[in-house]
Amino acid sequence: MHEIEPYYRWRDDYIAAEDELSPFYGIEYNEFEFDKQIYNFLLHPQWDNFGSNTLYLKVLFADYQRGYAIIELIGEWNDAIYNDIMLLKREVIDLMVSAGINKFILIGENVLNFHASDDCYYEEWFQDIEDGWIAGINFRDHVIDEFKSGNIDYFINFGGKLDDLSWRNQKPLQVYKAVEEQLTKRLH
Repeated sequence: MHEIEPYYRWRDDYIAAEDELSPFYGIEYNEFEFDKQIYNFLLHPQWDNFGSNTLYLKVLFADYQRGYAIIELIGEWNDAIYNDIMLLKREVIDLMVSAGINKFILIGENVLNFHASDDCYYEEWFQDIEDGWIAGINFRDHVIDEFKSGNIDYFINFGGKLDDLSWRNQKPLQVYKAVEEQLTKRLH
């Protein structure tokens, strides 16, 4: 896992550590030591810790004018034991919502599994963003099944083209437009 870096090709467009509105503003990364881990597995030092023992993230892009953010995740999403959604909601999402973000694209190809608890924080997140949405792209099938069995798919959109979206060869706005198009089709 230590070789899996957060996606870096958009760094010319956005760096969360340099964004004054970002929850990770001012973070300095240790490029010489692996200072993060999930269980006994070391993680690349560029991942951001928001308080979870098993889940890390990287805000790859935030556009405050259009109100969207693209967040890449890695690890085990564990609400049952570690209440990861509460930490994510309080330490990251609430700050982004207060800065004007109401559309969230969660990239989950490196989320290895999900353990549900209750859906209170998902519901709160969903209510906080009124006209916005939350989309999960490229999550593994078994992880999506785990989200569905916890009824979390009511709040986070999965499925269809979102499960296999080619995003790395696009710019952030193109990814946003592709996700928005899929969600708009679902509403009509």
